[in-house]
Amino acid sequence: MKHGLFMMPSHPPERELFQAHQWDLDCLSLADDLGFSEAWIGEHYTSPWEPIPAPDLMIAQALQRTKNIVLATGVHLLPYHHPAELAHRVAYLDHLAQGRFMFGIGSGGLPSDYELFDVDGNAGEHREMTRESLDIILKIWENQGPFQYKGKFWNVNIPETMFGSLKYFLTPYQKPHPPIGVASVSIGSETLKIAGEYGFIPLSLGLNNEYIASHWEAIEEGASRTGRTPSRNDWRIVRDVFVADTDDEAYDAAVNGMLGRVWRDYLLPLFDAFDLLKVFKHDSELPDSAVTPEYMAEHLWLIGSPDTVETKLRGLYDASGGFGTLLVLIYDYMDDQARWEKSMNLLAQEVMPRLAGLAPD
Repeated sequence: MKHGLFMMPSHPPERELFQAHQWDLDCLSLADDLGFSEAWIGEHYTSPWEPIPAPDLMIAQALQRTKNIVLATGVHLLPYHHPAELAHRVAYLDHLAQGRFMFGIGSGGLPSDYELFDVDGNAGEHREMTRESLDIILKIWENQGPFQYKGKFWNVNIPETMFGSLKYFLTPYQKPHPPIGVASVSIGSETLKIAGEYGFIPLSLGLNNEYIASHWEAIEEGASRTGRTPSRNDWRIVRDVFVADTDDEAYDAAVNGMLGRVWRDYLLPLFDAFDLLKVFKHDSELPDSAVTPEYMAEHLWLIGSPDTVETKLRGLYDASGGFGTLLVLIYDYMDDQARWEKSMNLLAQEVMPRLAGLAPD
């Protein structure tokens, strides 16, 4: 099993943006030094708790500060970009990364983003736009000569060579394109069916067993449409992790630190508004009011001593049916830097080496 990062990136609303960005870059440098295999960096527009709208800018800077870690957009939200423009930006970034880049895509899920870009997410328009945008981007990267694309949402024209030298030329560094990852939050995700259909990398939140199972079922359903057999080794599962010398210390750092604050002040109220608290429950009869950071620390988070985290991670692996890479959700631990860095070290140097033999395929 490999281990990487998933950065929203998340920062408390009071954090100054430049300071937050520098901390994220330091985090990526530390992960690279510790041998984390990859890091996915998110894109959001209307959430003060997730204040980074341009993951490609962070990746471009992080490439200068790291040596081995593969960096990925986690994810570019396709409905909010013109596909011809994004095809060029991603191809260019792929050249800068020289093989250390993956292209993460998604449909978006924040109603406030829908409003900002005038996308009817409630009617599923964001998923239609994602399919069309992906189709256009892949056709552009094929670079098979001039074509016209007349879509429902975008029209694109790749012209013949003009004035002797003007033409489309910027294909990705990796052929035929960088690895593509697909992330989704919804139960039985329609977006993850796209991952299965195309053979892309699927990314899932590691919530309750029913939720995780619905994601693999979606991947398999999509794969069946094109006669593919999806590989669990490609599957990334995202979880909250905090490792300390003892279980009590890890619990305190998690529940009373930034991890607990983010869930208490932002994520749990948001999931509640979306009527999705059920995805956290190990017992469907529990009232929504029972889903608290303390509840998640007991039932979902991978927190504790190295021995405890190893046991919990093996349990997640078995319950999911197997997956290839654990992605650790990263929050803003600027005010608890020493304990957070120790957690990163313990995970990379003590926990994950014990799980090297876990390989689903």
